[in-house]
Amino acid sequence: MLTILGFAMITTFLVLIMMKKMSPIAALVLIPALFCVAVGQGAKLGDYVIDGVGNLAPTAAMLMFAILYFGVMIDVGLFDPIVRGILRFCRADPMRIVVGTAVLAAIVSLDGDGSTTFMITVSAMYPLYKRLKMSLVVMTGVAATANGVMNTLPWGGPTARAATALKLDASAIFVPMIPALGVGLLAVLLLAVVLGRRERRRLGTLTLDEALATGTDTATEAVLVGARGGGDRLRKNSGGAGAGCTAPGDISGGVAAGGTAPGDEGEAADDGGFKGLDPHRATLRPKLYWFNAALTIALLTAMIMELMPIPVLFLLGAALALTVNFPHMPDQRARIAAHADNVLNVSGMVFAAAVFTGVLSGTGMVDHMADWLVGAIPDGMGPHMALVTGVLSIPLTYFMSNDGFYFGVVPVLAEAGAAHGVSPLEIARASLVGQPLHMSSPLVPAVYVLVGMAKVEFGDHTRFTVKWAAITSLVVLGAGLLFGII
Repeated sequence: MLTILGFAMITTFLVLIMMKKMSPIAALVLIPALFCVAVGQGAKLGDYVIDGVGNLAPTAAMLMFAILYFGVMIDVGLFDPIVRGILRFCRADPMRIVVGTAVLAAIVSLDGDGSTTFMITVSAMYPLYKRLKMSLVVMTGVAATANGVMNTLPWGGPTARAATALKLDASAIFVPMIPALGVGLLAVLLLAVVLGRRERRRLGTLTLDEALATGTDTATEAVLVGARGGGDRLRKNSGGAGAGCTAPGDISGGVAAGGTAPGDEGEAADDGGFKGLDPHRATLRPKLYWFNAALTIALLTAMIMELMPIPVLFLLGAALALTVNFPHMPDQRARIAAHADNVLNVSGMVFAAAVFTGVLSGTGMVDHMADWLVGAIPDGMGPHMALVTGVLSIPLTYFMSNDGFYFGVVPVLAEAGAAHGVSPLEIARASLVGQPLHMSSPLVPAVYVLVGMAKVEFGDHTRFTVKWAAITSLVVLGAGLLFGII
């Protein structure tokens, strides 16, 4: 019974948010509360929620101060050269921009933290997507899938969990998987090319004038060569107000960038609330650029080396960044207020997710779901348990937390495989296959950072990304089988 209710709860949640019948926060709270009552454990709902909140509180704290930290870094101009560099590489070509998104997300993912990856990637790429009216779900989908492949790094979490659960060496799991993961990254780049070409066909080929190409001002004029006929030229000032052109299936809203609004500290704004990287905004701190760069590198290095818990590092980093860049209290309050919406939205989503995960774990639904899935495997599949593990990892890491999958399911699969001579190392490697899809799971707090900062509905992101991420996972699995890794 708990198995059926567990799947029903997850399905109900996904259907309601994808159909936009409920907001993610409301769905994450109300649906598990109702199902908790349905299984006859309503009296324990408070305990389950408190347990869930306790488990996710460090993540919420990390996200709050990480968003504030990177928000301040955007304000002071740390990422302006990155945006200008990518713009020069992309030449305002939608295909190059999508490929640049995948490359940037993969590179930043080397720090092993999904939230940080999404904050940096969105900070750098969001202005380009909005300026050129590109679909924002393309950005979130490509970034999440690229990060999912890179999430298998030994310090990223899943590999360490698999090693711990099966008492193996993390490097023995990860190093042989590198060729398969490399093929997965190539699949993401190919996906970026396909999606980018689709955006190019929808928008046309865009070329920027010399001033924009040198990165002096992202609000200069652009020449749009129309996609229809290819010969129509529309001279368009991206600094003026204009109606967006939303193509069928595009949810980006297509809002044209506007000029600088009075009292907005010199940031370019549009009617959709977009804040562009205005090179003349009052918050820039060019004299402190190298200090801010060094502080960010030191922060990421400390994260990778695990010198302190990540929430503590970002708390200290945000306090130091505010104090040095904005020594006057009114300026500090203004910066905190400027990023309060993002902080509240993301941290609120994390605490709401705590209700969902708390009920799943506390009622025993997740354990019964795992036992049912393992028990449903035919005995004849025993010698192929590595393949079975790889296939199961795709849906299970989407519907379950990594902790639940690696500590609850993988040991059972490894034990079943061992009875048929399948090495635990093969099981561990196969268990990493589902990570590209896992990074878009509603149970992953980082995905709310991604959709929140990109101003994309979670349901839209899910509908767009799931199929591409699942295909990428299957490509990694196929490469692992082909190379004899799995």
